[in-house]
Amino acid sequence: MSLFRKASLALASLAALVLTGCSQDERLYNMREGVTEISKEVYSLHMIVTWVCVVIGILTFGAMFYSMWAHRKSKNPNPAKFSHSTAVEIIWTVIPFIILIALAIPAVSLLIKMEDTSNPDMTVMVKGWQWKWEYKYIDGDDNPRNDVSFFSNLDQASRDASTNAGSGFSGTAIADENYLLEVDNPLVIPAGKKVRFLVTAEDVIHSFWVPDFSVKKDAIPGFINEVWTKVDVPGVYRGVCAELCGKDHGFMPIVVVVKEQAEYDAWLAEKVAAAEAGPDLNDRTMAQLITEGEAAYNKYCAACHMPNGQGNGPFPSLVGTAVVKGDISKHIDVVVNGVAGTAMQAFGGQLTEAEIAAIVTYERNAWGNDMGDKAQPQDIADFKAGKGE
Repeated sequence: MSLFRKASLALASLAALVLTGCSQDERLYNMREGVTEISKEVYSLHMIVTWVCVVIGILTFGAMFYSMWAHRKSKNPNPAKFSHSTAVEIIWTVIPFIILIALAIPAVSLLIKMEDTSNPDMTVMVKGWQWKWEYKYIDGDDNPRNDVSFFSNLDQASRDASTNAGSGFSGTAIADENYLLEVDNPLVIPAGKKVRFLVTAEDVIHSFWVPDFSVKKDAIPGFINEVWTKVDVPGVYRGVCAELCGKDHGFMPIVVVVKEQAEYDAWLAEKVAAAEAGPDLNDRTMAQLITEGEAAYNKYCAACHMPNGQGNGPFPSLVGTAVVKGDISKHIDVVVNGVAGTAMQAFGGQLTEAEIAAIVTYERNAWGNDMGDKAQPQDIADFKAGKGE
């Protein structure tokens, strides 16, 4: 088969893909239509622009190929003497101008609608952390939603499927289509309500992106950006951080669960009740602390310090080092308040007292450290209150 024929077949296949609207492969090669009114309007505008580009391409390249064929030297050995045509130049200036204006009018109208966050039914603060999302429901001082806030982390199954909580694939096939797209605590919103998101970040720039909603907004430390959505169809919708935010950028997905109003109200009531009940400060046995600590360490700490505690790059080893072998109050301080000037975050506001106590106890008694001491949830609560300093 000649090179020309191969190229012709490839172009024909590409044209067939476009002209058939991408059919079953549309979700792979085209913009996602989404489930909201805004996302559908964005998709419609995208398709209009795409077809305008297709028509322009056909006319432009058609004119080029026709000119090359009709005015080749063998057919016209004596070239024309004219240098330009004022009429043609006016035409090919005016027509693109009209096309741009025709496309700009609906585009600007849609952008204005996308940026209109006024009169929301509810508001959720979205804060990006390395590498997790924090959600806080805020609406009036007397609204029970103000008691609801939580962190959303990559689920443990996805962590276990990677070689070490964030360093890549293990080499085995990943059967789960939601690998790296599942979380422990999804964002939950009611169907049919306008939800405003206040998007910010704690440390570096992140980006909150849910393709099905046509929602994408940068999360910048010290700034609050606004975006909104209204989802009429209950279901589970997934997104990711769309900004290169650091080592575990690919490990901080977004999952939004849209519930019917009654189901959402029941979920909210459970969250409010849990918040009002306060933290679990009950004492644990050493065995309980080790078990809970190992699970919490693998979830929150292993991404940087490795599952075996040996450290990873700039993140120090926890095996036999001064922090884990020294005074336990200093160890608690490092976990609660972080270490200034380093990548060690302050986990005091991210984890519960029980989780911090379990992690500290596990680190001091794992990998041969064998300190034999333990921290209780009440110890962490006292430290945070200034009683342990």
